[in-house]
Amino acid sequence: KARGNLSLPEKDRILKEAEAIVLAHPGVESVFAFAGAGGLNQNTSGAEKPKDTIAQIQLETIPWENRRDRPELDGNVIMKELIEALEQLPGIQIEVLGIERGPASNKPVHLRLTGDNWPELLSVTQEMRSVFDQTEGLTLVEDTRPLPGIDWQIDVDVEKAGRYGADVATVGAMVQLVTRGILLDTMRVETSDEEIEIRVRLPEKDRVLSTLDGLKLRTRDGLVPLSNFITRKPVQKLAEINRIDQKRYFDIKAGVLPGLSRSETDAAGVEKDILINANERIAFLTRYLEANPLPPGVSWEWTGDQEDEAESQAFLSKAFIAALALMFIILLAQFNSFFNSFIVLLAVVLSTVGVLIGMLVMQQAFSIIMTGTGIVALAGIVVNNNIVLIDTYQELSRYMPRIEAIIRTAEQRIRPVLLTTITTMAGLAPMMFGLSLDFINGGYSIDSPTALWWKQLATAVVFGLGIATVLTLLLTPSLLAARYWIVTYIVWIARALAVLGASRQADIARDWALQRMAKRLKQPEIIWDDLIDTPAAQKLKKTATGKSTDGLQAAE
Repeated sequence: KARGNLSLPEKDRILKEAEAIVLAHPGVESVFAFAGAGGLNQNTSGAEKPKDTIAQIQLETIPWENRRDRPELDGNVIMKELIEALEQLPGIQIEVLGIERGPASNKPVHLRLTGDNWPELLSVTQEMRSVFDQTEGLTLVEDTRPLPGIDWQIDVDVEKAGRYGADVATVGAMVQLVTRGILLDTMRVETSDEEIEIRVRLPEKDRVLSTLDGLKLRTRDGLVPLSNFITRKPVQKLAEINRIDQKRYFDIKAGVLPGLSRSETDAAGVEKDILINANERIAFLTRYLEANPLPPGVSWEWTGDQEDEAESQAFLSKAFIAALALMFIILLAQFNSFFNSFIVLLAVVLSTVGVLIGMLVMQQAFSIIMTGTGIVALAGIVVNNNIVLIDTYQELSRYMPRIEAIIRTAEQRIRPVLLTTITTMAGLAPMMFGLSLDFINGGYSIDSPTALWWKQLATAVVFGLGIATVLTLLLTPSLLAARYWIVTYIVWIARALAVLGASRQADIARDWALQRMAKRLKQPEIIWDDLIDTPAAQKLKKTATGKSTDGLQAAE
């Protein structure tokens, strides 16, 4: 990057010096470089390029397999050495953009200033740019102020041109001969899908502004030099004006250096270290803006990553709620029970606690794409285990007491649930630790570029599944038993209240009294002594009592 009105040959000369430095590094395999505006919009990893970009170098390091045992050729080491070497070039700034694992994002610290007064807005932007440059931890600071440049303004004295019999349109055509040329017509050719313009221009050696001094315009009075009624003067290059909500704005962007911290003393006098990251720097600059108000008519807001994160969070929240609602409808149609459907959804929601624990243990950032995909995959496994468990419980509860059905269900499902969990966690463990096995050539590698892509997804599934297994085998049966006991106690209490509140002549009171009297009665005994003493009667006595003696007794 270079802030100045550089010509294309000057940009190309600077680019060649930088390209030679990059090619000289042993870790670089190939380089593609270009200067000027061509191709810059689509070669910045999808992010918006700085306005003062003059050239770009795209490089490819040697394959990772050829340098995995050479720490001096690590990707981060290569980039660090190249930046240190390129920063020695005078008059330019270097900004490195790595390949994004997903959609490219803006720089995390992104301040937007809006206002209607152009000079005042320009002055405030310059002042805040200085504040960004002096703030600890910020790097790669840029802004969207117009770049310096010169345009040539040609003024035509209409009154004087009229005296010579010339008009402005004719003068404009003569000026176009020196610049872009006069458009005559367009044509189509077989090798192009677009029309090609046909223009008339002066020879290349005459396409300079000084040629205007020697050109003559044919009028009714003869040939008249253009210099008689036109003047030219250099003016500041016309700036690009951007608006949002009908207001002009400038942006100031910056990245944050990793691994920095600062000390701060709290109200109790205890000193503690605070990690410097994007959120901390935004809070610091917010306090500065609140302590130093901007001029009236100029407002500020944080955008960029902050705005993108807010939009992503809102979208994910709505999508997650919609997914839970759809799952609830399907489960309700299958179980025909609100409570059982609620148990399954509760296990899905609580399993995300395991995902967050995994992010903390493995010291990984929450990725919307990979971690979110892991949560979706985890939800499918958790729902499947709980559906099978509850379905088994409903089947067993048809012909046995419910508490016994819950116990039998847990006994029957513990083996398949544990097998599913252990095999899944064991299969994803190498991916979670970044282990890659080469089954063709033999050997293994740790944290290869491909393995790093899948670590967050595997971590989400492994830790989330561990918590989900505990929920499936312990929480789900406990909730089923809790519902049974709660309903039982409620019925008992309701009956007791109904009996206590009813009169003695009420049917429910009489039924309750009869049940208590029936429980107090002893079981009657029937003595069969008056049976006829026949072989059949003796056989019946022996079968009933197991004895051959007289006096058969049976309890009814």
